[in-house]
Amino acid sequence: MKNSFDKYKDQFTENKLWNKLSKYAKDAGLKVVYTSLLLFYAYKRKETPAWAKRIVLGTLGYLIAPIDMLPDLTPIIGYTDDIGILSFGLVVIAAYVNDDVKTNARTRLEKWFGKFDEDQLKEVEDQL
Repeated sequence: MKNSFDKYKDQFTENKLWNKLSKYAKDAGLKVVYTSLLLFYAYKRKETPAWAKRIVLGTLGYLIAPIDMLPDLTPIIGYTDDIGILSFGLVVIAAYVNDDVKTNARTRLEKWFGKFDEDQLKEVEDQL
């Protein structure tokens, strides 16, 4: 059964994800980046089943895709569709986001953002 994310999963590579996030992290904002990182680190877990990994690939592929519903070049507004898709993907695979996934995501955030607003992370984690 094909899901609506299948058309984007070919856009995903780890290298493309790191390039996009490191280049646009500040523009995308803390919630977009944290959600992306949670998805990525959940994908890397060997315990995450294949169906959930496909959801992650499609979700992150959508983020990476050069063409999406709202161009990412538009500050703030350009990432509105991305956070919606990322949030949906995160909710679907939430059972595979454990404390190690959160720690890895937070460690990466600190490298890119330095100190950050914990309340924004709580908003994302409340979806889990």
